[in-house]
Amino acid sequence: MKICEPNIRVGVIHGPGNRIAPVWFDLKHRKHTVREITNSWRDRQGETVRIHFHVTDDGALYELVYDLGNTTWALEQIETL
Repeated sequence: MKICEPNIRVGVIHGPGNRIAPVWFDLKHRKHTVREITNSWRDRQGETVRIHFHVTDDGALYELVYDLGNTTWALEQIETL
């Protein structure tokens, strides 16, 4: 299901190098622990580079997007497992 939930809180681990990995995120005042990152990729939206992560908790697959231009996170998609 395509959604757009801008400006969500995401806990990340930085490193090594320029890598980041989400470990949890808040959605509607509920903390979701990331169990697995199944895929990640980069794209451009105009001049801004965005990093997409497909992550799972124990019940769904989520697409989290980190905007390098304004350093914010958004949730773009949810699929129930």
